[in-house]
Amino acid sequence: LGEPAEAEDIVQDAFLRILAAAPRYKPDAAFSTYLYRVIARLCIDHTRKKHPFFTNTLPETVDSSPGPAAALIQKDREALVRKALDTLPSRQRMAVILKYYEGLAYDEIALAMGTTAKAVERLLGRARKTLLTGLSQIKK
Repeated sequence: LGEPAEAEDIVQDAFLRILAAAPRYKPDAAFSTYLYRVIARLCIDHTRKKHPFFTNTLPETVDSSPGPAAALIQKDREALVRKALDTLPSRQRMAVILKYYEGLAYDEIALAMGTTAKAVERLLGRARKTLLTGLSQIKK
């Protein structure tokens, strides 16, 4: 989303929607999965209105390597990965973020995205292939 205020607004909207839908909630999965799904859909709607691609959706990672040179290298890598992620279709990008940055299992991702675990597996496979191709072209 890029701005903390936008993220706070979306989280607030998510909780309001969850409260409004509380009588219809069926605890078939973890509440966190349900919450991820609501927030993910609100984020997609918001970014579609604002601009076509997600930007700055990935958390900053802390580099535990010593020295400023290692920190610069890590920052460059993160920038390349973000750039490559921005080229992915939104569903592939969301699957990658939920899997590798949020640490969700295929079943949880499937529930959050409203699809099947097999479809998530295919989305991630296509995303990995696209990322490998894109990153190898950038590297050259």
